[in-house]
Amino acid sequence: MATIALMYDAKVDSKKRITLRGAKYDYYSVQELDDGRVILSPRVLVPPFEISENTLETIDRSADNLKKGIASEPIKL
Repeated sequence: MATIALMYDAKVDSKKRITLRGAKYDYYSVQELDDGRVILSPRVLVPPFEISENTLETIDRSADNLKKGIASEPIKL
């Protein structure tokens, strides 16, 4: 079981936010329980090296084609 490294009280501001002191991560998964407790778990949005080899090869081929001028007409939005 983890030990408590930091404990403090926080107040919800007018926009329903709280500030985390000394946060070690930029992103957290938030779980709000029925009894009012909130659980924060650190998250990484895109884990490093999570892109498959096939996807990386496709990106490389697409970049090579773009450099060679092999591309579709621009999309009109």
